[in-house]
Amino acid sequence: MEIILMENIEKLGQVGDVVKVKNGYARNYLLPRQMAMPATAGNVKRIEKEKTKRLAIREAEKKEAQIRADELSKVSITIAVQVNEEEKLYGAISESDIIEAIHAQGHQIDRKSLVIEKPINELGQTEVGVKLHPQVIAKIRLWVTKKS
Repeated sequence: MEIILMENIEKLGQVGDVVKVKNGYARNYLLPRQMAMPATAGNVKRIEKEKTKRLAIREAEKKEAQIRADELSKVSITIAVQVNEEEKLYGAISESDIIEAIHAQGHQIDRKSLVIEKPINELGQTEVGVKLHPQVIAKIRLWVTKKS
């Protein structure tokens, strides 16, 4: 069944894309949740008109996110933790620790937008990503130091 996506769906497509999916997936999941609509001739014409508007809005959001990413890339946070005699951390730095340090700097970040590639469990400098837009990820420098 061909449908028109009304929301961005990961691994399927963006808003306004016409995609082919299995009938059951469309009827039982996408259509009842209003995440898609049937790809009829009238719906396709209507979506094409709306697509240009959405494209302009998406570009404006991306520019805004890029400006915020440039601002966040200048941020450097420090988290002091306790270590043992061998200078190993007792645990990993949690997302809430990072969010708290970013909030202390005066920036508002959602916890879900953090992108941490691997657990931070050693002293030194590392980078933490903040996903501001599907195509824009800001990098924040994180310094992990030992408490004195």
